[in-house]
Amino acid sequence: QVQLVETGGGSVQAGGSLRLSCAAPIYISNSYCMGWFRQAPGKEPEGVATIDADRRTYLADPVRGRFTVSRDNAKNTLYLQMNSLKPEDTATYYCAAEPSGRGVHCYSSLTMYRYRGQGTQVTVSS
Repeated sequence: QVQLVETGGGSVQAGGSLRLSCAAPIYISNSYCMGWFRQAPGKEPEGVATIDADRRTYLADPVRGRFTVSRDNAKNTLYLQMNSLKPEDTATYYCAAEPSGRGVHCYSSLTMYRYRGQGTQVTVSS
């Protein structure tokens, strides 16, 4: 069972920042697609950001310009820097990984990812 462990969630006021981290096992190599997804109560999961084996990043429209996704392959860790947080960013954030390869774009749907973490809660108050 692959374990992805998210940390860094918490409560913050609107306009604040948080940095999420996702620690992956050593065999989640840099050839994997990795991404962040979130799910608010009563809503379907939505994609937030992905990064592929070529380090190409994708950010969903609601977070573009505020969030940044990155990966440290030496540490097998995925990050999500979240700035200018809004109350609508409140959700449980999940890290996910899917075997991939160079030249392959990441899936945008969480259902297509083979591995995912347990999630970390982000709450933004107005």
